Amino acid sequence: MRKQYHSRLVGSDTCVWDVHKLIRAAKCLDVLDVPIDDISEIDENWWYQEPGAIPTPRSLAHHMALVKETDLTYPVILCAEGRLMDGMHRVVKALTEHREHIRAVRFPVTPVPDFVNVLLADLPYFDEDI
Repeated sequence: MRKQYHSRLVGSDTCVWDVHKLIRAAKCLDVLDVPIDDISEIDENWWYQEPGAIPTPRSLAHHMALVKETDLTYPVILCAEGRLMDGMHRVVKALTEHREHIRAVRFPVTPVPDFVNVLLADLPYFDEDI
C-alpha cells in the first residue's frame, strides 16, 4: 500500500495521522455497518485541500482508477467523532454502486496525531508494510 496521511484542521492546527499506523491500531476494533449518509465528508472537499490543489481531469482520473481498484471488504476508519480518517476511495465506490451502508471501524478515542502543522509535501513518503 502506498504511503498515505490523513490531515484535518483541529482548531487552528493542522493535525496529520499516518494512515499505516491508523490501520494497525484499528485492527482490533469491531466492524460496523455505517450508513453512507452518516459520512459527512461525502459532501465536502476531501482531496483538494492543499494550497493550489484543484480538481483537474487528470487528478480525477487518478482518483477514479483508485476507486475502481479498491476493495470494499476492508472497512473505512472513523475517528471517535465519526469523521473519516481513511477510506474515501472505498466510500466513493460504495456511492457509485448505490450502497446504503459501508463497513467501518470507529476509534473510541481519536489517536494522537503523528504531526501537527506540517505540510503534507514535507512528510516522509516511502513504501511500508502494514
